[in-house]
Amino acid sequence: MKYFYLPFWFFKTRILGMKIPLVSVVFITNLCNLRCKHCCIYTQKNPITKNYEQVDEDLRYCYKQGARFVDFEGGEPTLWQDGDKNLNDLIALAKKIGFFSTTVTTNAQKDFSDCKADSIWVSMDGYGGYHDEVRGEGSFDKLVYHIEKANHPNLSVNMVVNKLNYTSVDEVMEFVKTNPKISKISINFHTPYEGTEQLVLDWEKRNKVIDKVISYKRKDYAIMNSVSGLKRMKDMNFKKYCWISNFVHFNGVKTSDCGGTTIGLCPQCGFCMAGEMNAVMSLKFDTLTAGLKLRL
Repeated sequence: MKYFYLPFWFFKTRILGMKIPLVSVVFITNLCNLRCKHCCIYTQKNPITKNYEQVDEDLRYCYKQGARFVDFEGGEPTLWQDGDKNLNDLIALAKKIGFFSTTVTTNAQKDFSDCKADSIWVSMDGYGGYHDEVRGEGSFDKLVYHIEKANHPNLSVNMVVNKLNYTSVDEVMEFVKTNPKISKISINFHTPYEGTEQLVLDWEKRNKVIDKVISYKRKDYAIMNSVSGLKRMKDMNFKKYCWISNFVHFNGVKTSDCGGTTIGLCPQCGFCMAGEMNAVMSLKFDTLTAGLKLRL
C-alpha cells in the first residue's frame, strides 16, 4: 500500500499543487526528566499529558489530512502514561488507524528497550561532556547505556548544533560510525525560540559545520541528511514546503508547520528537514533516496 501511496501523494502535491501532509508530529506530553539549556518546555508550571482518547483524536485527524507517518514527541514521550496504557499502546493505535510507520524521539534517560516504534531517534547533543553541558551532568552516560540496552534495529541519533557543542561534531561522527547499535545520525541547528537566542551559532560557523557534515557524508558516514538538503540550509533562500509535516501540539492546537512561521523564525530556522523538503520537491535524487531509506 505505501509503495503506491507515495507516488500518488507526490503527484497530488508536486503536480496538482495540493498541500497534503505526509508526516505528522504529535506531541503527547510536555513532562520531561531533563532541564536542557536549549529548551523551555520544562519551565512550564502546569505540564500537560494528553489522555489516550485525545491522542486517538489527534491521530485520526492527521490520517484524515493525508499523513501516513507519525512521530511521537514530548517533553519526553517515554514518560507518557494513561492508566494502564503506555507509549506502546499509542504505537499500536497508530498502526491500527493505518499509519505506515511510527517514530519516537527520546532523550534516552530511561529504559526504552521495550519500545515497539519502527524507528527511534535519540537526542545526542555532542560527545561526552559536550552533551552533558547542554542536557545535564551524567546524561551522556545514561544515553549510551540505554542505547546499548535497547538494541533496537533502527535506532539513530539526532544532534542539534549550537554554540556550546559545535566543536564536538567530529567526535560525534566518529562515535556514531564506530557504534554498531546506531544506524545513522541527523544534524540540525538550534532555532532561537524565545529565551534560547543565546545558543544560536553564527552564520559563518554554521556554514562551516554544514561543509564539514557534507565532507563526512561524501566519505560514506551514516548521515541521514542529504547533500542537497544540507546545501539549502546554508542561506535558507529556498521555497518552503514545511506543510509536508503537520503538527499537533500539547494544547491540541494544530498547525501546518512547526509554528516558526507564525513567530517569524523561518530566516533563522535550524530544522534541516526544511531543506530536505525543498530538495524532495525539486526531485533531488540523493534526497529522495535518503527519504525512502528513512521512512521505509
